[in-house]
Amino acid sequence: MNATSSPRPPLLPVRVFLTDDHAVVRVGLKAILADDARLVVVGEAGTGEECLRLVPALKPAVVLLDLRLPDLPGFEVCRRLKVLPEAPAVLVLTSFADDQLVLESISAGADGYLLKDFDQTELGSAIVRVAGGGSILDPVIARKVMEASRGREMNSPSNGPASRLARLSPQEQRILELIAGGGTNKEVATALGLSDGTVRNYLTSAFTKLGVQNRTEAVALWLRR
Repeated sequence: MNATSSPRPPLLPVRVFLTDDHAVVRVGLKAILADDARLVVVGEAGTGEECLRLVPALKPAVVLLDLRLPDLPGFEVCRRLKVLPEAPAVLVLTSFADDQLVLESISAGADGYLLKDFDQTELGSAIVRVAGGGSILDPVIARKVMEASRGREMNSPSNGPASRLARLSPQEQRILELIAGGGTNKEVATALGLSDGTVRNYLTSAFTKLGVQNRTEAVALWLRR
């Protein structure tokens, strides 16, 4: 099963933009997504620069992004997408579970990671999930993140998952546990008797203490624990 954080319901149909340098892959993805009434493909690109040029005007909710593009690294495309005024969610689709590329894309703010041998029936749900603010990690990708974290822990035991998580307050730990278990901000707020804004504030504080930039990194760290 994929490691996930569940989303709020997104606006349907979800607008999707495809970025992959292989035309046959884009054709295949469009064929798969055409059968899902929750989704509509609004554009496509074969290079990173083309993606960055087209996305601001088309305003997709989700960009499906290959990490290996002919002109720019996928993580750099992701980083630039994430600073747009109307930044889309980014779901990485890649054939390679390259450790460094995965870690770079996590730092760049990608919302989900799937290898291209994914179950086709799950792709639509993954897109809807990240469109609503959730995250998803392919098991192989999650393992890569954990292995990288384990390596850092061996080099610096004081910076391992246990010691980093120990920096959190009891309330921050409770919230992160619920988020890692698939809870949305609203569900966590209801469970703990807090407002949505308070949950967001706790998460922001937790990310700072953990030295991570987003929910995906935080969830991966919790799973490593």
